[in-house]
Formats: sequence, structure tokens, C-alpha cells
Amino acid sequence: MPVEQLVSHICDLQHGYTMYGGRRPFGVSMLFMGWDERHGFQLFQSDPSGNCLGWKAACIGSNSAAAASILEQDYNPEANVDEAIKLCIKALYKTMTMSKLTSDKAELGVLQRRNGKTYVHLINQSQVDSAIRAIEAEVETQKK
Repeated sequence: MPVEQLVSHICDLQHGYTMYGGRRPFGVSMLFMGWDERHGFQLFQSDPSGNCLGWKAACIGSNSAAAASILEQDYNPEANVDEAIKLCIKALYKTMTMSKLTSDKAELGVLQRRNGKTYVHLINQSQVDSAIRAIEAEVETQKK
């Protein structure tokens, strides 16, 4: 099933509850990532009312507007996986208000295609720690 079709079906279901039940039982925004032969890699965001949008990069949650601004400013469609991970960590690092960003507070996954198969690869904590250190060094350099 194409990713867009699946997301559209889920959003229609959410919207139906909003329109006809007057409720929003899902109560969450969601990010959907996927791949299909027609459109390649795709990222969609839905909100509790059933609205859905396609994005190149997206974030949801606390301080998502600030994180989205960082993504918009620094997004590079030609970025490799390591650069994309660093951008995600940068957005988290600069928008977390409650505590310091550590690898146990961030779980990152990368959607990849190899040998005709699509899979999600979870980034290990040492890679996340390395990206956090790189962003911390970058921030310290900018302060000077």
C-alpha cells in the first residue's frame, strides 16, 4: 500500500471521529515515514483532528516551532545520514528546556533501503553521544 494512501486512510478515520463524534480519541499528533515505488521516501504529519501534511523534515511536541525553524534553516536535501542525525540532535539540543540532552533521552531511527528492502535502523547510543558532543562543541565555538 502506498504510504500516502495509508496516511490518508488514518487521517480520514481521525477526522471522522472529529466531525461525527465530536471527539478526538486519538488525541495525538503522529509522524509517519515510509517508502514506496511511486514517490520514494516520504514523511507525513497528522494532528488529532485528522489533518495531514507531507514534509521534507518535521517535528512535533514541546517547542516544535523552534525545532522546525532550525530544521528549515539547516535542512539539506543532499545530506548524508550522519549529517541528518547531527541536524536532528541540533534541533533537540537547542529546544530542550527541562534538562540536558543525553543519549538516553533521545532515540533516533533512520529509514533506509538496501537490496530492495525498506527497514528502520535504530541509531546506537554511541553515535547519538558523538553527535551531541559535536553539537556542544559547535555551540561553544559560536559563543566565543
